[in-house]
Amino acid sequence: MASPPDTSKAAKLERCNSYLRRVNSAKIISASSRLLFRASIVATVALILLFALHCPPLLLLSHYSTAAAAARSSHRGLLSSDVTYGGAAWEREVRRSATPRRRSGLTVLVTGAAGFVGTHCSLALKKRGDGVVGLDNFNSYYDPSLKRARQSLLSRHGVLVVDGDINDTPLLTKLLDVVPFSHVLHLAAQAGVRYAMRNPQSYVTSNVAGLVALLEVAAKHADPQPAVVWASSSSVYGLNTATPFSELHRTDRPASLYAATKKAGEAIAHTYNHIYGLSITGLRFFTVYGPWGRPDMAYFSFANYILSGKPIAVFRMRDGTAVQRDFTYIDDVVTGCLGALDTAERSTGSGGKKRGPAQLRVYNLGNASPVPVAKMVGILEELLGKKARRQVVTLPQNGDVPYTHANVSMAERDLGYRATTDLATGLKKFARWYVEYYDRRSKKEAEGAASA
Repeated sequence: MASPPDTSKAAKLERCNSYLRRVNSAKIISASSRLLFRASIVATVALILLFALHCPPLLLLSHYSTAAAAARSSHRGLLSSDVTYGGAAWEREVRRSATPRRRSGLTVLVTGAAGFVGTHCSLALKKRGDGVVGLDNFNSYYDPSLKRARQSLLSRHGVLVVDGDINDTPLLTKLLDVVPFSHVLHLAAQAGVRYAMRNPQSYVTSNVAGLVALLEVAAKHADPQPAVVWASSSSVYGLNTATPFSELHRTDRPASLYAATKKAGEAIAHTYNHIYGLSITGLRFFTVYGPWGRPDMAYFSFANYILSGKPIAVFRMRDGTAVQRDFTYIDDVVTGCLGALDTAERSTGSGGKKRGPAQLRVYNLGNASPVPVAKMVGILEELLGKKARRQVVTLPQNGDVPYTHANVSMAERDLGYRATTDLATGLKKFARWYVEYYDRRSKKEAEGAASA
């Protein structure tokens, strides 16, 4: 009779296998846990990095809000009154400034009204009998006291400049609700080519987000929709080598972030024209100069450095050729801006809905006569009666382009534009204003110090 099978070894083997399976399972679970833990750490770090990357704009926004509040407080001190938005008194002031004095006069909201071009355009519009309301945030990109002085000049001519930002949608909505503006002259922007390397976010905030905020309100909330004329820039031509620069030339190779934001603005304008029926005209300015100008511009800073004995950098190309600019006097640019406003057709939308095709245009506003920067320095030397301490420097790769030259034939045909001021004549007017303005300012500062 056969002996029964020995099951003790099989049982032991099964227990051993079972133990090994449990050990391996534990190891797998442990390894999986460690892997999951590490993945969680990596994901957390990634989220922290993502937040850090997006935090600067938030910090900038917080800083901007604080700065804007400080600017408004300073503004109230200058005017010796409390400035608030809304309310019967505020609305009366806005309507008063917006009321045209001539029959069929325009009613224009000018953004960046305390800026260089904005001040001159606002004065010209008011002088001919149009209604004008200005908007400016008085930021500190350059000396805010110069902007406040322009504001005082406008106030003396009956133009109200509201202290506010183009990204403030409730304020824009309120303004366009209080006054049915026929036109918006949008000149508010973050200017300057080189500054974009230090503060790029400010260009996106002003030139892209600000333009969108304005067009949103104009397209969806204004009744009727206003026609929009806005400041693009000759910088959009970027690395274009065909001259003179024509509106038909390519503009898809910007040389600076500033140029890129202005090119983006032209694309955004096309979008709002196409979707909402806004009548939009873009103006590409070429190196505007003149009285009440911007201190960051070369001609302005050169005048300061010549009088104070500081050295100035005169750029040239690596091959020794001179850097040239199509300097355009402010009065000529104002003529182009008013021509664009006068020929702008009505927008075709209502309540955010397009009713038909709307006008979309872009024009160069230049002098059509490039001048070497070194020659401009020589003219300033003669006008100021003092030699400059010149330092000839190779043009750096900072966004500046070596040459600008405007083809203005389209603006001449459609806007009646004519550039009539040569550089020597324009700089003479600028130098006279510069000396008088800063002489008065230094005397006021001396009087203030003496009475303190």
